[in-house]
Amino acid sequence: MKIYNTLTRRKEEFSPIEEGKVKMYACGITVSGEPHIGHGFQALIYDIMRKYLEKKGYKVKYARNYTDVDDKIIAKSKETGIPADEYAAAMIEKTNRIMGGFGVDDPDVWLKATENIGNIIDFIEQLIKSGHAYSAPSGDVYFSVASFPAYGCLSNRTVEDMLDGVRVENAEDKREAADFALWKAAKPGEICWDSPWGKGRPGWHIECSAMNRAAFGDQIDIHGGGRDLIFPHHENEIAQSESLTGKRFAKYWTHNGLIKVNGQKMSKSLGNSLLLEDLLKKYTNEAIKFALLQTNYRNDINITDALFPEAERHLTEFYKVLQAAEDKFGSGTANGGPIDRSFDECMDDDFNTALALSNLFGIFKGISAKTAAGDKTAADDCAQVIKTYSLLGLFTKRPADYLAEVAAKNAFEVPEEVRALAQRRWEAKKAKDWALADSLRAQIDALGFAVKDGKEGFEVIKK
Repeated sequence: MKIYNTLTRRKEEFSPIEEGKVKMYACGITVSGEPHIGHGFQALIYDIMRKYLEKKGYKVKYARNYTDVDDKIIAKSKETGIPADEYAAAMIEKTNRIMGGFGVDDPDVWLKATENIGNIIDFIEQLIKSGHAYSAPSGDVYFSVASFPAYGCLSNRTVEDMLDGVRVENAEDKREAADFALWKAAKPGEICWDSPWGKGRPGWHIECSAMNRAAFGDQIDIHGGGRDLIFPHHENEIAQSESLTGKRFAKYWTHNGLIKVNGQKMSKSLGNSLLLEDLLKKYTNEAIKFALLQTNYRNDINITDALFPEAERHLTEFYKVLQAAEDKFGSGTANGGPIDRSFDECMDDDFNTALALSNLFGIFKGISAKTAAGDKTAADDCAQVIKTYSLLGLFTKRPADYLAEVAAKNAFEVPEEVRALAQRRWEAKKAKDWALADSLRAQIDALGFAVKDGKEGFEVIKK
């Protein structure tokens, strides 16, 4: 089994620090807002990694964190008038509910910054004693980047590159511009805790290092997160942890790609964030997973208007095949075989879900042919698909239940205005008036609908 290691920039044969056991940590969500599709993707990927490692026979201890105190949460607290701790707690509760609806399991260990203040303070004190950190008159505490010669090993950047064009905060308190905050002195009205340096709160980077050490000890096997965390967050984690322990912090660094929407980076500033809760109202959680997992986890995902509807159509066709086999033969028996072996070959190559999903089209074509021919082994193939691919969060429902869920989500009335535009567009296409057809499609699109053309006519669908 091979895993791509960001630290070495190559795929490596997986071998845990302790034989048969895996310590795995993934950076979770900063609960300053509602979970979007990027949060869902990251949680899904590391849930799958954990489950596949367990399938391989490893005993996995998997931890994720919630950042429940930081600048953004404090800003939201001021904006809403809700105390920061209450705001964060409410957002965690909501996020857990939405992730449950998405069908992502909890980690073995949940970690929160506010529940580890003592561990964080102890970690910082040890860094100061060893000369890797220093306190400023303001009450802030900084890590000395110059004290860790390997700084930049993960992102493959020099300190000069990192500072180029970057605004340096609190430069008057720092010994060097690249130094970063471990502890931030409290401003009036902010949530804070007592510390040897005065009232304050943790910096963002220190929490993961301190919580990891409290949960796992000095070293872990796999550390994960989004690619946007490589620098500065994960770079700083390495510096803090390895300065304290003198040991390699994580053996394998894994990073999932980012989400784009119609070719643009997804961000609040662009107003194109896709909230997970909104998507779950329109599509089944399995359709969303199928859409996301068609791309290798390390690559960016471009979400187009067609991505989720197409995934829903593919899954619906697969479930219809399962239903047909069930109606004809009843339940089958999963007994391993080529379907499971092929899946493992894909996943052994750096969790290649994209290839594993592409194999489904051939598998279901074969099942359909067997069902039509009266070959009862079609039922066994169905049972194996369900058992194997449930690891990806797919085929977790009875076919009849899934098809009913899709039908309920797709039940809607097409406004007469949209029907009229779609009919005019169809007639324009038949007349080869492409300019008018494109104009009418744009009008339909603006009303929140889309048109799917077929040989004999068209179908109006929700976007």
